[in-house]
Amino acid sequence: MNHRIMAKYLGLICIANGTAMLPCAGWAMYFGEIVSLECLLASAALSIVFGLGLSWWGRGAVAKVFEREAIGLVGLTWILVSVLGALPFYFNGVLGLNDAIFESVSGFTTTGSTVLPDIESVDLSLLFWRSLTHWLGGIGIIILFVAVLPYIGAGGKLIVRSETTGPTASRPLPRFRESATLIFKIYLVLTFLNTAALMLAGMSFYEALVHAFGGLATGGFSNRQGSIGEYNSVAIEVIIIVFMIIGGTNFGLFAAMWLGERNALWKDSEWRLYIYILAGATVLVALNLVGFHAPFPHGGESPIPIPEAQHYELGYAVRVAAFQVVSCMTDTGYATDDFDRWPFFSRMTLVIIMVIGGSAGSTSSGIKVVRLLMYAKLAYHRLESTFRPKTVRPLRINGEVINETVQNRALSFFLLYVGWFVFGCLFLSLQGLPFDSAVSAMTACLNNCGPGLEHVGAARDFHLIGPIGTAFLSLTMLLGRLELVTILVLFMPSFWRR
Repeated sequence: MNHRIMAKYLGLICIANGTAMLPCAGWAMYFGEIVSLECLLASAALSIVFGLGLSWWGRGAVAKVFEREAIGLVGLTWILVSVLGALPFYFNGVLGLNDAIFESVSGFTTTGSTVLPDIESVDLSLLFWRSLTHWLGGIGIIILFVAVLPYIGAGGKLIVRSETTGPTASRPLPRFRESATLIFKIYLVLTFLNTAALMLAGMSFYEALVHAFGGLATGGFSNRQGSIGEYNSVAIEVIIIVFMIIGGTNFGLFAAMWLGERNALWKDSEWRLYIYILAGATVLVALNLVGFHAPFPHGGESPIPIPEAQHYELGYAVRVAAFQVVSCMTDTGYATDDFDRWPFFSRMTLVIIMVIGGSAGSTSSGIKVVRLLMYAKLAYHRLESTFRPKTVRPLRINGEVINETVQNRALSFFLLYVGWFVFGCLFLSLQGLPFDSAVSAMTACLNNCGPGLEHVGAARDFHLIGPIGTAFLSLTMLLGRLELVTILVLFMPSFWRR
């Protein structure tokens, strides 16, 4: 393990992280938030000085990054920037250190869960930093790092492969630096278009930036207590729906379109399934919201009080269903309605699509649609083999054969995912959370979605969980963002040995 080369690059990332806080200090000056200005400048200075120290220690290191260093660099980067990103909240006194780290992790991992009970009481400059962490985490700090630092060398391919989520990330990346730079340019253009569209729909420049960061990066932080629902604007909701769908799409497809392959989206089987699931779930939830469901209990009265479900007229049902389905499947977490009051079928549907998530290579998390497609084909082949045992069918996606290595990684991911999810639900139950709250909190944090149900629902926050629970969920958000393995290996002593 080449610790010095890791220290060198971690130092550069810390310097970049501190530099990213400076525009937030500009907003603090604009809004006259002197205390927050001092906190942001102090946080930026500390991050930069710490980065300079790491870079100095790593000076002269052999610029060679192998697989182990790449994995370690990615995992440590997300942990380090999450801790440094918490400093403005902690120095300002808005949050204690544990809660500040939770908020920062939630931002960088594009989760959108919060421990702030009153968002609008927080200075706007701090809320801007909170949303900017979404934007940085959405593009992937490491991909950004490779795109803007041309001297990282051949190890850049390993770093990008370690950070990019989804099974397709295991394939070699041709001209990796050019690819990362192109995706970064596309991300910038989409951010500009999203901001401009929201301003045309009536938002101020500040609010448009905040919600562009949260929508395109599928993060979900808002400067409003009631999230997008407070604007009560169809135009704003449609714009955010469009950019959430874009955020949940494989950015490699946009790169292909940029390079001239105009029909790249529709040719991709993962994207088609992604759109079909969004459309189907929207229809089902909308029908459920207008009253298409059976009553419970069937005959007689229930000894346990059952809250009455919220029902809507068809037009409004379609509106809120479309927004919430897209928000949950892309693991964004924005809300226009308190879906904790919806019928049970709608809530169950939202939880399921949270788990599915968006496309591989997108800013979304979750299991990923391509893995769902892979698991479905593997299951079909297994069923077929029971009555056609001699038939051999290669697993194909988009016409390409998926080799056994990728299949095994996908199955291993699923085992780790289920194992951590079960362990997490038990752990949160041990902290005293009711069943719905524990399960939905784990679903929201492991899939980087944001709100859950009941005590962590769309109209509530995570501050009631307590310090042990929020610390555990901070780790869970990092695991979800980096698909478990990249963080879990850091806890293996053998990983650090030479």
